[in-house]
Amino acid sequence: MSWLTGCCRVEPDQTHEEDKMTVEVSDMPEAKRYEARVDGESKVAGVAEYIRTTELVAFVHTEVEAEYEGAGVGSALARTALDEARAANLRVLATCPFIAGWINRHPEYQDLLYQSRSKVTD
Repeated sequence: MSWLTGCCRVEPDQTHEEDKMTVEVSDMPEAKRYEARVDGESKVAGVAEYIRTTELVAFVHTEVEAEYEGAGVGSALARTALDEARAANLRVLATCPFIAGWINRHPEYQDLLYQSRSKVTD
């Protein structure tokens, strides 16, 4: 697997209908990650690892298998994970550069970002 970062990940341009893959993303809470599979295969095509609390979910690492890079697997992981965070009323701490970059490119998800409420100053 290769490590995804927001600066290096290129989303696929337009594809022909016959070239589109179906990406299925599932939350695997026992493994603390989302897993993506392509076209019904049992092989994991990509993962988004997280740490979840009652208030927030921190995305710490995202990986996609080399043969699936550029095919939208990372975007499917990000979109599904963030949609589920929204549905669960969780804030998002994006320490993973790929997830942080994806949110930056999709402003409709920026309202999910965690903001510290601490008033402590030096």
